[in-house]
Amino acid sequence: MTDKALPKDWRSANRATWEERVGIHLKADAYDLTPLREGRAVLHPIEEAEIGEVAGLRITHLQCHFGRDSLTLAQKGADVTGLDFSPTAISSATALADELGLADRARFVEADLYDAPAALADHGPFDMVFVTWGAIGWLPDLDGWAAVIAALLRPGGTLYLAEGHPFAMVFATENGTDSEGRPRWCVPYFDFGLWHDEAPVDYTGDFPKLTAGHEYWWDHRMGEVLTALAGAGLHLDWLHEHDRVPWPMFSTLQPAPGGMYAWPDKPWLPLSFSLKASWPG
Repeated sequence: MTDKALPKDWRSANRATWEERVGIHLKADAYDLTPLREGRAVLHPIEEAEIGEVAGLRITHLQCHFGRDSLTLAQKGADVTGLDFSPTAISSATALADELGLADRARFVEADLYDAPAALADHGPFDMVFVTWGAIGWLPDLDGWAAVIAALLRPGGTLYLAEGHPFAMVFATENGTDSEGRPRWCVPYFDFGLWHDEAPVDYTGDFPKLTAGHEYWWDHRMGEVLTALAGAGLHLDWLHEHDRVPWPMFSTLQPAPGGMYAWPDKPWLPLSFSLKASWPG
């Protein structure tokens, strides 16, 4: 990976915002830890329906934040290694694993995503790389990301990815809504690229302002995601598109079962997608 033409502080700025988010999310309803603490945690309905049985699998959860989903996979019987670049997230995840008695099946490593092959060398290779929800938008280099995934998987291992659909990213509630309450255009699909937010807020229910200053985000088109995976030698097994997403992407969306949000009337366009890709080795 090269940092050429990238903002010099993109890593440090984004790390600062995620350091701050850990404390917010540990208290947020959107990250309710009660099911996990009661031993009945589940993933969102999309992942639950698609990933299959994970007991006995060696899984790495990239950009794991404070480990809620990593520990959910561990409760399901997987051997999980979470990776994140936030020291506070990793220390919180490790403490939570100890609290839940899952330290034998879940461990957490602090490292930059692009350094994952070296950082996780003693923990792999893996049966599955697990990446979900608001992860790849923080990464400027999808080719480098895909190469990391290929390096982490054993022959026959798989990537599971679930993300917000790039088609939906052309809209934004902040631009107002039309006469029927649907979000208006925000950015042309073919103009996707770097976003710079000078006054970021958190996306959980209370939307507190962050003191970290600013952050960077990259919107990626579907073709860029698939081409990066193909370029790294991964084979696409399937791609699914969904009319719901696990956060209120637009203010017009309505709560749906399993902590999801969906269109209030008709499924106007996909809000998320998921895919499985295999590494042949």
